[in-house]
Amino acid sequence: MSTSIWRVPGMHALAVATILGFSGFAALLPVAPLWAVRGGADAAGAGLVNGVLLLATVATQGFVPRALARAGWGVVLAAGLVLLGAPAVFMGATDALGPLLALSAVRGVGFGVLTVCGGAAVAELVAPARRGAGIGAYGLAVALPNVIALPVGPWVAERFGFGVVFALGALPVLGIPAAFVLARAIARAHARRATDPGPGPAHPRDAGSPRAALARLVVPCLLLFSVTLAGGGLLTFAPQMIADTGRATLVLFVVGVVAALARWYAGPLADARGAGPLVWPLTVVTVVGLGLVGWALSEQESRAPALFAGAALVGLSYGALQNLTLVLSFQAVPQRQVGMASAVWNVGFDAGTALASIVIGAVAARTSFPTAMFVVAAACAAAVPLALTRAKTR
Repeated sequence: MSTSIWRVPGMHALAVATILGFSGFAALLPVAPLWAVRGGADAAGAGLVNGVLLLATVATQGFVPRALARAGWGVVLAAGLVLLGAPAVFMGATDALGPLLALSAVRGVGFGVLTVCGGAAVAELVAPARRGAGIGAYGLAVALPNVIALPVGPWVAERFGFGVVFALGALPVLGIPAAFVLARAIARAHARRATDPGPGPAHPRDAGSPRAALARLVVPCLLLFSVTLAGGGLLTFAPQMIADTGRATLVLFVVGVVAALARWYAGPLADARGAGPLVWPLTVVTVVGLGLVGWALSEQESRAPALFAGAALVGLSYGALQNLTLVLSFQAVPQRQVGMASAVWNVGFDAGTALASIVIGAVAARTSFPTAMFVVAAACAAAVPLALTRAKTR
């Protein structure tokens, strides 16, 4: 019987840094735009607050592996936590749009560092045979703040004031000690691999160039991109698609909870059966879930059960495929390129989330939200042949 994944040295430190970092991120995600509106910004200006944050995140992620190699894990991750958390304190000093956009850009840089470091740290700490479980544990640490802090942020701001939320936004700074504990655990893992590289010859892909590695990462990231279109779109537009506020909140909760559980449970399954055989059925589940949501939205009152069922299916595939595509990404590259794999995976995730907002918003403006859901379902269906190519990957 294998020991708990939490017994792996460094996993507790990774969980602490991740929970604190993502708590600060999630608390401000819906509140920072509201703060801009209070300062006089219109809807477009409020949308820029998180748009700038996301652009800065994507722009940063590609540089993180090189920074880790040059400055070390402790310095880079600690700097990322400071850049993500410290600007929250200064946001309370002004609600003017210009300074808020600048602070959002700084937070985006910090978030880009945190996301790449988190995924890469799992591959550094956990043996390949148990990476699915490791990624599941990391995914749970990512998901919990989103399930809790994301929906309650606006309520806390209204009930207790924006200052309380800005204080919560500074939580990442408290993760600095955990960052250095994690760095020491990764250094020890490197030392163990140097003295005991393991049985058998090196994988022939170890001699591959970064360009070849990027080519092998295309399919996993396209699969991630497709499911992120679905999950990101539903999470972004549920309050606008669903007339009943309580029902919209419940849909968000269903997607978040199911996705968190799916990320956790997909890990051991990937270790036992391989990630590849699980990918195509879950891609089909995405299509079915979106179809149910689109059908239910056309008659919201009479089709509420279908709406929640569709939301649960999308949450299942959204969570599980995040885990599985990261496993496939790490399988596609040698150990020395896991940082690059994490960076590419995170770019695919954030780009899919951003495109979901653009595509669904544009289609809904010209037609309707049900039609937009069907369009995204068709896009996800186009990814099924790609998923089938991974069916034999273990």
